This record gives sequence, C-alpha cells and structure tokens, in this order.
Amino acid sequence: MAVTDFFAGEIATELLKTLIDISRKSCISKGTAESLIAYLNDLLPIIQEIKYSGVELPAARQFQLDGFSEVLKQGLELANKVLSSPRWNVYKNLLLARKMEKLEKTVSRFIQGPFQAHILADVHKMRFETDQRFDRIEGNQRLEQRLGALKIGTCSGGGGGGGWMEEAVRRVEEEGKMKWEISNSLVLGLGLGMKKVKEMIFRREDLRVVGICGIGGSGKTTLARELCKDDQVRSYFQERILFLTVSQSPNVEQLKAKIVGFIMGNQVLSPTSVLPQWNLQYEWLNVTKTLVVLDDVWSLAELEPLLFKIPGCKILVVSRFKFPKVIDATYDVELLKEDEALSLFCHSAFGQKSIPPAADKNLVKQIVNECKRLPLALKVIGASLRDQPEWYWANARSRLSRGEAICESHENNLLQRMAISVNCLPRKVKECFLDLGAFPEDKKIPLDLLTNMWVETHGIDEEEALAILAELSDKNLLTLVKDSRDGDIYSSSYDISVTQHDVLRDLALHLSDDDGVNNRSRLLMARREEELPREWDRYSDQPFNARIVSIHTGEMKEMDWFQMEFPKCEVLILNFASNEYLLPPFIANMPKLRALIIMNYGTSNATLHGFSVLSILPKLRTLWLEKVSVPQLSPTSLKNLRKFSIILCKISNRLDQSAFPRLMELTIDHCDDLITLPSCICEIHLLKNLSITNCHSLYQLPTDLDKLKSLQILRLYACPALQTLPAGICELLCLKYLDISQCVNLRCLPKGIGKLANLEKIDMRECSKIRHLPESATTLHSLRRVVCDEEMSGLWRDAEKGLPDLLVQVAEKHFDLDWLDE
Repeated sequence: MAVTDFFAGEIATELLKTLIDISRKSCISKGTAESLIAYLNDLLPIIQEIKYSGVELPAARQFQLDGFSEVLKQGLELANKVLSSPRWNVYKNLLLARKMEKLEKTVSRFIQGPFQAHILADVHKMRFETDQRFDRIEGNQRLEQRLGALKIGTCSGGGGGGGWMEEAVRRVEEEGKMKWEISNSLVLGLGLGMKKVKEMIFRREDLRVVGICGIGGSGKTTLARELCKDDQVRSYFQERILFLTVSQSPNVEQLKAKIVGFIMGNQVLSPTSVLPQWNLQYEWLNVTKTLVVLDDVWSLAELEPLLFKIPGCKILVVSRFKFPKVIDATYDVELLKEDEALSLFCHSAFGQKSIPPAADKNLVKQIVNECKRLPLALKVIGASLRDQPEWYWANARSRLSRGEAICESHENNLLQRMAISVNCLPRKVKECFLDLGAFPEDKKIPLDLLTNMWVETHGIDEEEALAILAELSDKNLLTLVKDSRDGDIYSSSYDISVTQHDVLRDLALHLSDDDGVNNRSRLLMARREEELPREWDRYSDQPFNARIVSIHTGEMKEMDWFQMEFPKCEVLILNFASNEYLLPPFIANMPKLRALIIMNYGTSNATLHGFSVLSILPKLRTLWLEKVSVPQLSPTSLKNLRKFSIILCKISNRLDQSAFPRLMELTIDHCDDLITLPSCICEIHLLKNLSITNCHSLYQLPTDLDKLKSLQILRLYACPALQTLPAGICELLCLKYLDISQCVNLRCLPKGIGKLANLEKIDMRECSKIRHLPESATTLHSLRRVVCDEEMSGLWRDAEKGLPDLLVQVAEKHFDLDWLDE
C-alpha cells in the first residue's frame, strides 16, 4: 500500500474537526484536545506534502503506519464519545478525559519517534532516487523545518549531541519496550527497610511492638503498606493484617474497638455501632498470629491505649516520632540513594526510569538534588514539571535553590520546596488545592462534596471542577480512591473519594495562613481542639473575611462559642466528635452562606441543637449531614436547597413534614432506621437524582413516585428489605439510570418497565430472586447496558435479539471491608 493511500488525510481532518468541538464544549478534555489540535495542525501540512510523493514503503514500515492509522480512527471514535457524553455523567467524563490524555501521548510518541524517522527516510529517498525532481528539494527543506518546529527530540544543554534523527531511531528501537510504571520489583528505596522491619517482626519473638520512624514525606507509610502486601508477611500472619490510621485527632475508643474486634474475629463491625465494653483479661487459649499497623501516630498518650498485650499479636507503629517507652525496636527510614531519587523523579516527570536523551541531564540532576532525596518532594515536583519547556525547568531550579536557606528544619524545608509546585499552578487550581486543608487529616473526602464546594465558592461549573480534580491528581497533589463499582456510567460520586498525604495537607494549611487572621480567605483549624483558637477570640471584635471556615472540635455548648461576624463566608465545615453539638450562633452572621457541611466522627450519632438558625439563610444551597440525628425541619426552612446529603444518620421520620421545592439531588446513605420513604419527597418536582443506598430497613417506596417527572437517576443500591418496586416507576419518562443492585429480596421488575423510553442503563447485580423479565423489557429501545449476575444474564441475552444496541455485562463477585477503616 502506498504512502498516498495511508496519508489520505480524511481521518486526521475529521478528527481535527471533532477535537475543535471538544475544546469548545468539555472542560475536562479541553486541554488535551487543544494539544491534539496543535499536533494535527502541524501534521496535516506534512501529510499534504507526502500525498504527492508517490513513495512506496517496505512492508515493516507500512505496518507501523497502518497501526497509526488505526490509532487515529480510534481517536475519532473516542472524540465522538466525549462530545456525546452528558455533563451530569461524572465519572464517565473523568474516564474519557483519561483516555483522551492517553491518545494524546500515543500520537505524541509516534510523531516524536517512528514518524520523523519515516519522513526523513522518504526525504532521502526522494533526493537520491529522483534526480529529475530537483524542484521539490525546496519543499523537502520546508518539510524538515516543519518537523523542527514541532520541537521533536531536540537535544540541548547537557543532552549530549546526536540530533533528532538519532533520537528518532532510538525511539523506534525502544518501541514496545518502554515501561511507564515502575515495576513491582523496584519499589524505590524500600528494599533495605523491608528487610530490616521483617527481621524485627519474624525473627525476634521478644519484640512485641516495633516502629518505623522518619520525617514527613520520607516514605514511612509507603513502606508500611508495601510490607502489608508482601507475600512472606501475608503468609506468616495468614492474611490477618489490620491497617489503621491514627492521625493527630484520633477517636481512640473507636480504634480500640476495631483492634479488639479484629483480633477476636468480629470483622463485621458497623460504623454506627455504640462501642461495647470488653474484658481485657480475656483468656487467649488459641494463639493466632496477627499484625496490627498503627499509621501516623502523633502522641504517646494516644498510642498507649492501643497497645494490647495479646499473645501472637505484633504491633507496628508508624510515626514521625520515636516512643522508646513503649516501642521495643525502631527502624529509622533512610532517605533515597542518589540513583533511586533520580529514578523516582524521572518516573514522575518523564514517565520512565531514566533521563531522556533529549533532556538537559545537568538541569534534571540539579533539581533532583534540591528535592533532598525525599520521595514525596520528588513525586510532586517531578509531576509539576512534566511536559514543561526548558526555561520553566531552569526557573524551578533557581526558585528551589533560593529556598534552601529559608528554614533550618528538614521538614519545613520540604514544605518550602513543594510550595513552589503549588505556586506555579493556575490560580483556580491552586485555590482548589488550598481548600483541601479544610477537611480533617487522614479522612476520605467524598468527591461529590468536594466538587460541589468548589462550584459554590469559585464560580465554576461541575465539569471544570472535575478537570481541576484530574489536574491535581496528575500532579500527585491528591489521590482518587474508588471502589470496584466506580468507573461505571452514572456512578455515585459519593463512592469516589479524595485522600491527601498529611504533608500536603500541612502545605495547604501553611499557604492558607499567609495573612492576618481577619483577612484570610480560609479560616481553618489544623486539628481537633477542645475549644476555638484563642487567636480567633482575640480578633473577634473585627469581621472575618474568610470565604471558607472549618472548625474541628469536640462537644460544643453555648458557653463554648463566642460572637464572630463572617460577612463573606460561603462554606462552613463543622467537624466534631461528640454525642451532643450546638451549632455556632454566629451562623446567623453568615448572610452569604451557600454550603453547610456537618460531619461527626464520634462513635454514635450526635444530637444537633440550634438547627433553626438555618431558616434565616436565604442562599443556602447545599447541606451535608453525616452521623447525626436529623433534626426536625420546618416546611419553609430549606426552601432554596439544591443538594441534600444524609449519611450515616438517624432520620426518625424527621423528613415527613419537610418541603424542598427547589431540591435537585437527594442522597440518603447508610441510614438504618429508614423504613419507608416519606411521600413528601414525591412533591419535589425538580428532583433529578434520588440516591437511597445501604438502607437495610427500607422495605417500601411511595406509590406516587410517578410525580417525580424530572427524575433521571434512581439508585436503590443495597436495600435488602425492599421486595417490590411501585408501578409508578414506569411513569418516570425522564429516567436514564436505574440501580437496584444488591436488593437481594427484590422479586421482579415492574411489568410496565417498557414505558421508560429514555432508560439507558440498569444495574441489577446480586438480585437473585428476580427469575424472569417483564415482556415489555424488550421494548426498551434506549437501553444500552445491563449489569447483572451470570444467572440473570441469560434472560437479558434473549432480550438482546430485539435490542441490538444492548450490552449485557456479567458482574464479578466482589467482597470488600475497606469501609471498616473509615
């Protein structure tokens, strides 16, 4: 096949048009689309040059070009999916954005590698075999100039000669060999530490409590987690390993309950349980080897109650501090060696384990040296420099070197260095990063909660919030955590969480405290205290200009609060651990409050007082209640509310008399006293998303559910007492997604389900009592996907005959107790 046939240009041209549409429409994929547009705009003129060359290629080279043609075709299909993906489909858009980034990297690698070698070969062949076409030499020179303008493989500085031709050949030779992830056998810097800690655990019976100690960002937690994954360790303890994060503000009683419950074999411990009393003089007749890992321990007073003397139980304490009084032996984490530090940095900055020949080796090594061989600094700073021009790298080196003398402390020095990466972020991205300091350390932040806070405070829409989330994740400034169900279309974003290294949280707090207490845009408590900071009281005679206020205390009564004014506050986060809690009276002095987040980290549901103050907040749009007893809500108190989330709460029929005329999203999760869904919810005519999950006592839905004419998403996940669905569901003509998975006693789908003309997906895994499908199911012409178990798949495969676009996905069995760590 001729080059003309391959580079006809139609695929690339069509893809370019679609990418331009994406760059206008989708915030998440906008940056990637614009990068691809730049590549294709440079590529198309070259294609036009080659179309008339008439050069035949060897079979091996033509095979590579055919492969690239397939990549462009797949890219066109992917781009069309991005254009057609609805904005409210949170996780699908994130996945598509990832795929777009992968496509951009694939096109980039081809252009920077095989493509330039092929083009140069064509140029030489045209020069040496077609003497009579000297008039085209000028065009070939223009061709080389365009390739040069693409900045392909340019060797500069310390790159060490060779030019872009040699670079292209090298990349062709290494095609297919490059590994973009560090292999499991090369977990950098952990080999020695793994060996020494295992020796303390295995070979020293006299060592009951051992420790791992090191400064923040040195890899202590990484070492502990890799130890828990080690086959030898797992075999020695017969998979009986418990990993708990203690943090600076721990709930010691809850941690004690988890440890004793795990050791005694009671692993199914409800997070809403009131902690039982146990006998610490228990006669341990059957000794079972057990490993308990206590990560991020800050004080001896909080550690000592967690150290049980139980035969066969080893305890590993991970901390920045040594506790020689209670720890028998400690391993001090060593900093990375020079070659290990370089490999980790290159993995983060270049996606490979060594410095690319095109990069300035001296510049790279100087930046690595400035990271002081700290893994976290190497990852964060490396990610911040990825795909940046050389002048940007040089500027980063200068700024890093200037920061060396700012602090004497190695850990403060780490914060100073990582601050450079944050300060280089776009303004909105930096602001969103700093907002993460408002949440307690070592706690998972629900994605929906975080993005909604950004939408309310930064004047962005949900797509841009997700794009910022993806950028922070790419730069190693946060970590996305999802369960096995996520990644599916219409996934609940409550199931997707954000975590952050405690040093990065310290960095966010450090950068947020750069102004006087009254002038800060964020007024945050770094950790749980018994009372409000004295600094706040000292300056309370003046208004506070904070837009985000985060308070972290224990039980608060009227005498514990003092008067404060917040004329600009838009988000108030109340973190506490107690059985009783009075809302701060100064909420009345927050006229612009748009989001109120109340999260109890105690062992039982808290009773809230002073809730009536919400009735005077005209702009309140988002309310998040977690692990509290829902107070009585008056019919007019929350009339402007758009999103209401009730998590791990006691509802006690408190929703019956409530009215939310403008509510669009309602989430009820892990509320075990919800028996019937209040019929007043059916009067919320604007409701688009109703999510009732893990409510094990719910057995009945209202018969007038058909009043929810705007409903698009209905999730009834893990409601085992539910036996039937009301016929009114079949009248929800806007419904696009129905999730009834793990409703194990549900007996059938409604007979009239075929009326749901817009239904696109049904998730019904682990619905074993459903033995047949209604006849009308074959008329669901918009249905694209059904997720079910193997037993149910046969029924849907019969329906596939009349639904050619339907995909039946058999779900894998998945059992997970990770929620016990929450």
